[in-house]
Amino acid sequence: MTGLLGPALSGGWTAQLPRVVPGGRLPRANALDAMTFSAASLAGPALAGVVAEALGAPSAVVVSAALIVSALPAAWLLSARPGRVRDARATSVIGDLAAGTRVIAGRPPLARATLTSIVTCVAQGVLTACVPLLGERALGGAGRGAVLLSCAAISALVANAVLARFPRSVAPGTVIWASALVQAAALALCTSGRPAVLIVAVLILGAGEGPQLAALFAIRHREAPEHLRGQIFTTGASLKITGFAVGAAVAGPAAHWSLPGAVALAAIVAVLAALVFFAVPSARVASSAGRAESNS
Repeated sequence: MTGLLGPALSGGWTAQLPRVVPGGRLPRANALDAMTFSAASLAGPALAGVVAEALGAPSAVVVSAALIVSALPAAWLLSARPGRVRDARATSVIGDLAAGTRVIAGRPPLARATLTSIVTCVAQGVLTACVPLLGERALGGAGRGAVLLSCAAISALVANAVLARFPRSVAPGTVIWASALVQAAALALCTSGRPAVLIVAVLILGAGEGPQLAALFAIRHREAPEHLRGQIFTTGASLKITGFAVGAAVAGPAAHWSLPGAVALAAIVAVLAALVFFAVPSARVASSAGRAESNS
């Protein structure tokens, strides 16, 4: 049941950003918004570990629920802000999701970014499932694998802080595919198994993850129609979560066969993510193809 609401939490609220941020400040706000994901992925596991160690795992779950409840006032105030336009049309949830999916498939920049992010999440899922084994073999304990996730989160936070400083320095589409290649290189380094190299590799990995998320948000905000923005963000988040789950599921038998082989598989998938970006025709190419077909 928690998983059913995950996409709404991770994507639905980000979709509301244009309602509270002027258009000229949206690129910087995207980077800052992505930083909150990195900060949460850094603070959340650390807080859970401290509470679980001191009071037990059930108490950590209670703290998690309390944190979600603490977000309700902000959610309530957002819905009351002036300027929010409600769509008066009566539509079903399935109809909205179908419409959002059609927009994603019908707009090449959005389709490119979405597919690339999904395939990248498959690679991230493989690595995350391998983290305890990497911690055990390289750092002396499975529990120390969490240090690797913390290093990636810190690096993502720093990378997005730099991106927020220069929000228009690189086109979001370029960031999407280039970040996938950065993550592929980092995953390839992870196969070495040496502690120092592994730490450097996850720092590079985070430097790719953070900007890619910010660029994905920027493309979604730019391409999504106002009345379908929430559906597109939520659908995109659910697809990414599914990709992550697929990667984690594949990692189990792959790591049992060979841990370096499983991490190498993640690197290959990340390269495929970059290639997927170019496999989807650009808007200009798709438009030219459509005109040629109509002329013939």
